[in-house]
Amino acid sequence: MQVIVATGNAGKLREFTRIFAPFGIEVVGQKTLYPELEVEESGATFAENAFLKAQAVHALSGKAAVADDSGLCIDALGGRPGVYSARYAGEDTSYPEKMQRLLEELKEVPQGKRTARFVSHICFISEQGERIDAQGVCEGEIGFAPAGENGFGYDPLFYVGERSFAQLGGVEKDALSHRGKALRALVEQLEQLYTVDGAGEKR
Repeated sequence: MQVIVATGNAGKLREFTRIFAPFGIEVVGQKTLYPELEVEESGATFAENAFLKAQAVHALSGKAAVADDSGLCIDALGGRPGVYSARYAGEDTSYPEKMQRLLEELKEVPQGKRTARFVSHICFISEQGERIDAQGVCEGEIGFAPAGENGFGYDPLFYVGERSFAQLGGVEKDALSHRGKALRALVEQLEQLYTVDGAGEKR
């Protein structure tokens, strides 16, 4: 089974590829097929934005498409940056700059009060237009400084236990992460529609 992943984020594409591979699902990045496609993430929720992206790719291709919309929700900031995670502190700012902005906003917040969660909402649209949604959440807290060289985005600031996401290996992160949980939940639902063994034939 082949699915077009509606993302231009190389880190996300690596995670989709890694997590889907054991289930016989082959992924193709949107940028490979439609490099000029840009979808405005105008939704008010992760679910709405994931649908907008998946639907845009499905409408162009007529093929199965899947999209993730995810973000970091920090309790001490009232859930920010949330759906605006990728655009926080300006769309053109780098993630080191975004993380520095968060650290400044949290400088008076002590350990134990820096709770946060990563949320991932996945939307899948089949060739026939059937829609499946899945969501995953990973609880953690915001550290006092970035740490680690792996991962992407806010991973260096998000700690689960004693280590940040950026200090974990890929497989280890997938087992814990919001996106790993959401993609595994999606596969469980896909198995109700498809023989997910590489043949891609409907039951």
